[in-house]
Amino acid sequence: MKLIDPRLSIIEKRLENIKRIIPVASGKGGVGKSTVSALLALLLKEKNYKVGLLDLDLYGPSLHIFLNNSHSFPKEEYGLIPVNINNIDFMSIIYFTQNKPLIMRGKELTDTLIEIFTITRWNPLDFLIIDMPPGMGEILLDLIRLINRLEFLIVTNSTRIAMETVEKLINFLKEQNIPILGLIENMKIGDQDFVREKCNSLGIPYIGNISFYDNLENYYGNYNEIINSPISKEISQIVNFFA
Repeated sequence: MKLIDPRLSIIEKRLENIKRIIPVASGKGGVGKSTVSALLALLLKEKNYKVGLLDLDLYGPSLHIFLNNSHSFPKEEYGLIPVNINNIDFMSIIYFTQNKPLIMRGKELTDTLIEIFTITRWNPLDFLIIDMPPGMGEILLDLIRLINRLEFLIVTNSTRIAMETVEKLINFLKEQNIPILGLIENMKIGDQDFVREKCNSLGIPYIGNISFYDNLENYYGNYNEIINSPISKEISQIVNFFA
């Protein structure tokens, strides 16, 4: 007889007061998923939504740098209450690893993912934005297995190399009947329409594009500057697409 992991029912309970769960994914690294995830969370909050942000890039978490959170930690109270940063509830593996290398594979990754969802006590939220790791391995597959109301937001850059990997992810999600909100073209340079045309052929919405900003790191950790930056103005148009 197959035993059912009792933690799975706890996960359902932890997420029951979250209206929408949006993983930001690509399958490809280096296309700006973390930046897009953080800015989406900040701009949704600016629209007075209750927002949570979860960094699931277990090998290379980075959202804490963007949010400039290095001193606060989750509080223990029948689980862990996420850190509140600029009125966003934030959780990351960085609180457990303290920025040390996390070397895991297979069942260890699955157990870590389950544990994060089991112990995190999210407040009632309108949106939970999940920054996904690159690749299409255990984290992606386990997330789909554990949570049945995901709406994926896909990010790519303007290159054919990135889009080839992204296309594989899109086809996989479509085969699994997983909802896809659409695709964001990040770090766009020039006026080429290759990515928009690819979206049309794949049958998914092209939500919009974000220009390439070579000074983006200057905004990290500075809430007022990032909210008033040109990139935020571009992403605010994208937020209007689904919020």
